[in-house]
Amino acid sequence: MTQKKELPPKLHEELFKVSKARFEKNMQRHEGFEWAKIQEKLEANPEKLWSLKEMEKTDGEPDVVGYDENKDEYIFFDCSAESPKGRRSVCYDREALESRKKHKSENSAIAMVTEMGIELLTEEQYRMLQEVGNFDLKTSSWVQTPAHIRKLGGAIFCDRRYDTVFTYHNGADSYYAARGFRGSLRV
Repeated sequence: MTQKKELPPKLHEELFKVSKARFEKNMQRHEGFEWAKIQEKLEANPEKLWSLKEMEKTDGEPDVVGYDENKDEYIFFDCSAESPKGRRSVCYDREALESRKKHKSENSAIAMVTEMGIELLTEEQYRMLQEVGNFDLKTSSWVQTPAHIRKLGGAIFCDRRYDTVFTYHNGADSYYAARGFRGSLRV
């Protein structure tokens, strides 16, 4: 049986309080946006609210970074200074996890984003995130990997060093204590 992904009402207020405080503290990420409209959208989409809580629970510090006028959706990205602590030491996907003979990671980035109801950032989105702040100065984050690279066993990740955003490659089955992933949520 599939678990219904809704927050108990008592957690709504707590999540809104934390999210609003972060929103107001970081207005440079979303100039001209109004928290009341964002909260209204979240209240109308209980599964999205649940996903936002999952982002928060895994230390992603989600915040609004954009608005898609065509789809009338606000866009949240994980805005923690470093790759979210609750999502590190994971390989890229289930196939990579199953291919390891020894020392398997506990989970994969793709399995976690699926369970959380969010999307893994693309390389383009990762670079957009870096325009509103300096992230991953000590860590790195898996990003969506093109199929042709993944088919050959690889995956890509990004970080920021020397005031520059870098994109690298690694075996999809690799995992490190300083590598996690960042997600996006559209509401």
